[in-house]
Amino acid sequence: MVKKVEHIGIAVKDLQQSNALFASLLGKEHYKIEEVASEGVRTSFFETGDSKIELLEATNPESPIARFIEKKGEGIHHIAFEVEDIRAEMERMRVEGFQLLNEEPKRGADNKLVCFIHPKSANGVLVELCQSI
Repeated sequence: MVKKVEHIGIAVKDLQQSNALFASLLGKEHYKIEEVASEGVRTSFFETGDSKIELLEATNPESPIARFIEKKGEGIHHIAFEVEDIRAEMERMRVEGFQLLNEEPKRGADNKLVCFIHPKSANGVLVELCQSI
């Protein structure tokens, strides 16, 4: 079962510039920058009440974020929902007919296990399920 919106992921070309922009917008600084080498991405997190904003910058031109920006430009990339048991939720999503982009959860940023649901099965929205490790 989904507990809450954990974060909204925003694809950006320049993390440093975007950190300054969102710090101004939100009235607070980011609390963490982290690289997820397996995904070719550098992330920055801002707390916003019970949820977060995650800025995502590609670290190589072949990464999913680089391809997203090339195709669609900067902007909202995904919405992430926090779940209690990611494997149980993945199975529930399969049964419900959602197309998962990975068969097993993988390690993501901010100390999470993650799994993505294909946008084609979620009204064009890339959905991330995440569970704290």
